Amino acid sequence: MKTPKWVHLVMALVVFEVIISGSNALFSPADRYLISCGSSQNVTFQGQIYSPDSGHPSLKFSGSGNSVVATSNSSAPFPIYQSARIFTATASYEFGIKKKGPHWIRLYFFPIPNSGHDLKATTLTVVTENFVLLNNFTFKNYPYMSREFAVNVDSNSLTLSFIPSNNSVAFVNAIEVVSIPDGLIPDQALALPSTSVSGILDQALETVYRLNMGGPLLTAQNDTIGRTWQNDRGYLHVNSSAANASVNPSTVKYPATVAPEIAPNWVYATAEEMGEANVADSNFNITWVFNVDRDFTYLVRVHLCDIISTTMNTLVFNLYINSDAWASVDLSTLTGGLAVPFYKDFVANSSDSGILTISVGPDPGADANNAIMNGLEIMKLSNDAGSLDGVSPVEHLLPKSSSKKNKTAIIIGSVIGAVAAAVVIVLFYGCFVSRKSKTANQGHPWLPLPLYGNSLTLTKMSTTSQKSGTASCISLASSNLGRFFSFQEIMDATNKFDESLLLGVGGFGRVYKGTLEEGTKVAVKRGNPRSEQGIAEFRTEIEMLSKLRHRHLVSLIGYCDERSEMILVYEYMANGPLRSHLYGSDLSPLSWKQRLEICIGAARGLHYLHTGAAQSIIHRDVKTTNILLDDNLVAKVADFGLSKTGPALDQTHVSTAVKGSFGYLDPEYFRRQQLTEKSDVYSFGVVLMEVLCARPALNPVLPREQVNIAEWAMTWQKKGMLDQIMDSNLVGKVNPASLKKFGETAEKCLAEHGVDRPSMGDVLWNLEYALQLEETSSAMNEPDDNSTNHIQGLPPTTLEQFDNSVSMVDGTNSGTDDDAEDAATSAVFSQLSHSNKLNSFTSPQVERTGTGYCLLVKKRVIMLHPVLTCQIEPQIADIFVPYLKRDTRLVYKIGVDKIQTTSLQPTP
Repeated sequence: MKTPKWVHLVMALVVFEVIISGSNALFSPADRYLISCGSSQNVTFQGQIYSPDSGHPSLKFSGSGNSVVATSNSSAPFPIYQSARIFTATASYEFGIKKKGPHWIRLYFFPIPNSGHDLKATTLTVVTENFVLLNNFTFKNYPYMSREFAVNVDSNSLTLSFIPSNNSVAFVNAIEVVSIPDGLIPDQALALPSTSVSGILDQALETVYRLNMGGPLLTAQNDTIGRTWQNDRGYLHVNSSAANASVNPSTVKYPATVAPEIAPNWVYATAEEMGEANVADSNFNITWVFNVDRDFTYLVRVHLCDIISTTMNTLVFNLYINSDAWASVDLSTLTGGLAVPFYKDFVANSSDSGILTISVGPDPGADANNAIMNGLEIMKLSNDAGSLDGVSPVEHLLPKSSSKKNKTAIIIGSVIGAVAAAVVIVLFYGCFVSRKSKTANQGHPWLPLPLYGNSLTLTKMSTTSQKSGTASCISLASSNLGRFFSFQEIMDATNKFDESLLLGVGGFGRVYKGTLEEGTKVAVKRGNPRSEQGIAEFRTEIEMLSKLRHRHLVSLIGYCDERSEMILVYEYMANGPLRSHLYGSDLSPLSWKQRLEICIGAARGLHYLHTGAAQSIIHRDVKTTNILLDDNLVAKVADFGLSKTGPALDQTHVSTAVKGSFGYLDPEYFRRQQLTEKSDVYSFGVVLMEVLCARPALNPVLPREQVNIAEWAMTWQKKGMLDQIMDSNLVGKVNPASLKKFGETAEKCLAEHGVDRPSMGDVLWNLEYALQLEETSSAMNEPDDNSTNHIQGLPPTTLEQFDNSVSMVDGTNSGTDDDAEDAATSAVFSQLSHSNKLNSFTSPQVERTGTGYCLLVKKRVIMLHPVLTCQIEPQIADIFVPYLKRDTRLVYKIGVDKIQTTSLQPTP
């Protein structure tokens, strides 16, 4: 049924208000505080009466606060904003709680002008006893605002504290603390595709979106528990994809399983259904797009009610959260009737770009080509620090309360203080002597990052150290975490974080181009205090990179943790992230050979992480934005904030909470929360397809079978038609044998189960082989082969030793490949046409040829590598050590300065 004219909707709304006016008694909250802060009289707003905060019998106020009342010509948008309480220091409201359980906390803010303070410029923090609701929040971009939170109160009181930040003031105009009906907030929800998440009631929640699909704005006057529901049109991705539908609210029949407080019947009486105009694809989804904070988890509640069908079992559709589907929603089966409300709770994360998408679309197997959505709620869940805003827990933000000390405590405290002061003096003297003795021997103003450095917890610098810009003796001299930069040095390097130097924005924060005093270009990653990636990721990044040094890993130069800043300084990668060279920019497209070389470089870096350290390291966030390119397009893996140490020798996996980026996330890891190196392999498989197709890993705008690149590309790969979806810039420019090997490699990486995926070493072998096939094809097409393309002097009979070499590269016999690949393979090994030296090796050796290097084991060539553009000898270790470690019987030490045949010795 299509929506009647809006005049009819308004009339229906009037009827609806009359209906629900008698239903307010359905739920009577045990606790109901409606407080007008700073006011001297009651204030009426949206049909509710707010009492002054002074003299309330069940409300205690502690701290200092000034009452400010707006003048009569104030620009306050509503009566609730005409007064405010301003705090110059930390102040608290304590609410007596009659019934323990979930409670709404609603806060109203309007920076009243002419209040004696610049409230628009103020930054404030709001906390309860256990949760951070707002942290360093500013109102520069908000003329006025209200925020709704839900917390579970397990005591007889709830304390709400307002903390001024940065020598500012705090303020609030109105507060609501109201009991939430039992069962309204679930303790468990479904994380698609099939994982159950519990413990939701132990977290704080913040309402970020609450929508009435196809209907008008609903306020506390229309909702029995004081909620506000917005119209959804501003969030539709394509307006023409949806059409309004509505019925009389009185026709909605609540079942016993859905309480009327779940959502007003007006929400279920209106909906968005599939539109008919300007929709090219009959399977096109209705999609709503929401901006959310990256890396937070969200509770998503969908409200459904079949108000468009005339008979049962005719409306069956699919529901998608990001790219994950909850398929075949048959409302008649779920509810047992028409116009019967139904709701479902899910847990979801934002995408890498900070976007959350909700879609509905027809089920291809259903008779009716339609889908529906009535209402939607999205609530942010607090993170591990108990925060909804940033990464600092309450105890780091709330000033410690001062209490009276008895004489014994004072004496004990004085003694402890004196002893501590003596210890500090001795330590500083020791540091001074140590620094003085080392000054003559220090060639650099910073400590170099070791290959396997210490990984101690970061400590704050002393006041003296902060002012001088040098690291304290205790924090750096023993930790070898790299150069410590003062905040002033960072400011100078980035021209005070000039936005023109901005390189990009990630989950941790913003990245700027910088130039150090000595002229070195660097990338400066400045932590965002509102990001969930905070202290833990900051420490992980430094500790991981202080242990790792590899040509294909981005090097960490140093860090700054001064003035509550978390800043990391890296080597500058002139060509930025791989993604920007694939799509979304005007950069020249990469050739197929360049793409292969980049993938090989990234694979080398990941293989080193998995095998090169004493204990493997799992990156956990492999994606095209975390593969950076230097000025020579050499690929380096970056961003180790989510990395985890791999399983021990007697373990098969690491059990850990799921983190990563949707679209790249290993489905097995997501389902089982068991992390292995094969999780990185899956993510890298997505990267390979992204490199080939030049499109994002997830694109919710596309038809649903194309949304997820991994699923979409695999359907074409299994048909042997991967060339049909490749980047148009590559069409006709790729050796079919090379493309075939590349597609097979990606397919193996994207296997559903980790046990079926190859190791990164195997992936590396296959990519190297694909590159050799491509290069050989190019060489065969050149009319003039000069002598440098061949190894001179190899007797023809020696080629018999290489017949089975291909099987060592990809695990299969070359005889099973098609003719094109056979020809290309033969051409690869025909390059070994000369070199009598190859017959003389009896143990693994590295030998330089006219075009590169070959690695031999027991007279057998197992690897070819093209000539490098840089100094060759120092890089051999990076190239060959991972391959030698592929077989534990072939682990050899290689000299650092240069490669000699005598330097290849078995590892004890």
